[in-house]
Amino acid sequence: MRQTRPAIQTVPSVLLRCMGHQEALLELLLGAKAPALGRELPELSRWSEDRLVCEAGLEPAQARLLAAAFEIGREVERHRARPRAWMRGPLSVREAVWPLLRGLEREVLLALLLDGKHRLRKVERISEGTLTSALVHPREVFTPAVREAAAALIVVHNHPSGDPEPSEEDIAVTRRLGEAGQILGIPLLDHVVVAEDGQVSLRERLRQDPLWQAG
Repeated sequence: MRQTRPAIQTVPSVLLRCMGHQEALLELLLGAKAPALGRELPELSRWSEDRLVCEAGLEPAQARLLAAAFEIGREVERHRARPRAWMRGPLSVREAVWPLLRGLEREVLLALLLDGKHRLRKVERISEGTLTSALVHPREVFTPAVREAAAALIVVHNHPSGDPEPSEEDIAVTRRLGEAGQILGIPLLDHVVVAEDGQVSLRERLRQDPLWQAG
């Protein structure tokens, strides 16, 4: 008797037909009775489950499913990063971390631990919430760097507003971390702010600052 292929084999072709068609993708995921969301997927990816229910009109189960799908997409992106990638500048920093930060509604601070050739060894999540000197203590940033015997580090955080322009607090945090790095012998190579509209290097912005001249 001829065996019938499992139905799952047809799923890739269905997805290929839906690629680039938001409504078709959402119908495939949520069912034909899903409401018209009226928003683009990148924006929806930043919404919490509660907001998807209250503002988009989804059922709780649909909201959980959509939020899980967005998280799966972010997880796939996390594993696309090339191991030991060289951190040559703010653009390479963005390429390494944007899959981790894209779509988040709150600021998240990451520490990129580097080897002696400034290649990425590990990414550590340090804190979540608006960056302030009170929230970001050098101890939390440099403890993983010391533990992993990093030769240098770069810190990076996102601006959910979409504007990468650094705030005064961003600058204050950068100076504090840079001074701590000089004391510990683990130099802070840069602090990069990333957002939908691009990225800003605090090292480039503050190139005349004694912090960077000392490095």
